Parts: sequence; C-alpha cells; structure tokens
Amino acid sequence: MAALAAMALLGTAGCGLTSGSPMVDEVRPGTVGRGQPLKGAELTVTSKEFTEQLILGAIMGIAFEAAGADVLDRTGIQGSVGNREAVRTGEADATYEYTGTAWITYLGESEPLTDEREQWEAVRDADARNGLTWLEPSKLNNTYSLAMNRENYEKYGTKTLSDVAELARKNPDAVTLCIEGEFANRADGLPGMEKKYGMKVPPGNLTQMGTGIIYTEAAKGSCTFGEVFTTDGRIKAMDLVVMEDDKRFFPNYNAAPEINTKALEKYPAIAEVLAPVTAKLTNDVAQELNAKVDVDGEDPHQVALDWMKREGLVKEG
Repeated sequence: MAALAAMALLGTAGCGLTSGSPMVDEVRPGTVGRGQPLKGAELTVTSKEFTEQLILGAIMGIAFEAAGADVLDRTGIQGSVGNREAVRTGEADATYEYTGTAWITYLGESEPLTDEREQWEAVRDADARNGLTWLEPSKLNNTYSLAMNRENYEKYGTKTLSDVAELARKNPDAVTLCIEGEFANRADGLPGMEKKYGMKVPPGNLTQMGTGIIYTEAAKGSCTFGEVFTTDGRIKAMDLVVMEDDKRFFPNYNAAPEINTKALEKYPAIAEVLAPVTAKLTNDVAQELNAKVDVDGEDPHQVALDWMKREGLVKEG
C-alpha cells in the first residue's frame, strides 16, 4: 500500500535474508529478453510484503528468467527498510521501489517534488552515492487520493480535489469522508490537503476507520468520499471513481527498478531487460493485477506470469 513512508518505518535495517527459492517458470523471451542477454547470470530479486510488491517482484524475476538468468526469489520482506537494505548491501540485486518512499523515508527529505520526473531524478542522483542505481520509472504512482461510488459521482459530478473543495464550500453536508487515523493527522494527509485546496470539512463529517473498511463504506455510499491508494485493486472491483489531484499535493510514489550498482555493472543488460516491462506498468494495470489477488484470491506470482504472457513480454517456455 502507499502509506509507504510510514510503513517503511516498520522495517528493520538488518533485512536478514535467510530464505528464498529458485524461480522455475518455464518461460522464454517475448518482447523481453531476446537473445537471452542475462544467460549465466545469477540474480536475487526481492520485494516488500504487500500485494502490489509481491506482484512487481515476480514480474521482475520472470523478466530475468526469460533473459536467461537463474533467479532466486526472496520477495516478501517485512518493511520497506529491510527491502532496501537487501539491495544496498548486495544480499539482493534488484527490486521495484517507490520514488516518494526513497525521498522521504530513506533520504530524509521533508518536501516532496511535485513533478514526477524531477522526483525520480532527485532520488536517482542522491542514491548514486549509496551504491544504488535507479532505472527509468513507470507511470504506476501508488499515492493517496479520494474516491467515491458511481452513484455519488453522477449526483455531484466531482472529478478533481478542487471540485471536492468547491462542493464542501457550497454544500458542506454533502462532503463526508471515511479516512484512516494516520491520514487524519499527517501533514501529507488530510490537514495538508485541506490547506492546499482551501477545503474545510467539519469534524462531524469525518469518520476514522481501517483501510479495508474505507473502500467498502465508500462503495456503499456511507461516506461520500473515501481515502484510497490509487493503485488498489478494490477501486476497479468496487467501481469507485478516483478524484484527480489537480494541484499535485500528494507525493509521487512512482515504481521504478532499484538496482545494486555493482550488480548492474556486472550485468548491464538488466536495464534493457526491465525497460519494456516498466514502461507497461500503470495505475490501471496495477489496479487490475492487485484485484486478482486481493479480491479474487489468486496467487501473486501466477497473476504476474499470466499478465506477462498476455502482454507478449514472455512466452511459454
């Protein structure tokens, strides 16, 4: 999930990679891995433990397999910091990481950059001295927003957070929010959003609850708007409409390959193998794949493999 900076603090600096198993997918190159430029390479892929990360870790590993590498699967590390340390120290070679998490949590910056490209470049440049190389980012941006059900969307017609602020001014009773307790108090949550958009939601219109319940309550219309993460599979499954952050308040959390620099120097083909994969990762793709796991109960690795085959990135081995 994209309460990424906060979740990262739950991790431990010592990742302690003691388990893992070889990836044994029977795949061959599609649009990825032609000529098998990683043949003979031994690479370890890691990820954090939540659904989207497990899928991204599997996608990365399958791409390496198709390119000829032997891949050790060490996805599912608890906490963001442990995942990063695994790659930084060389216990793992690669992961998909989020730009906002790196900027705010790992690099200790307090002010995110509003432009996605500038945010990625800033992280790339800062992390170069930490033995980490950031490859080109995806359009997948797992950040905060507000969402409403289709009935309320058709009733009120709000498309942006500016529209929500205007609705709150004109009809305060219409804007009720279901939010997490953390979001209610974070500077990059509700207080900051209200300040940025000139929005004022009466305390009586706020209901705090757990993340999963928010989606359900927003879908039922118990609250007009619910706090969501923009790549969550429940958005599509529950037919929620996400409000555009038109003033670019929320930090950018674009997923991008974070590679141990020494590993990339040894196997420079990693970059060309991952480029077409990363280019296909969008919020819509993430919502679809996340829903297959979180809503339909499918296995994250199988979801990743099926998607890569469907997209022609890899072929049946």
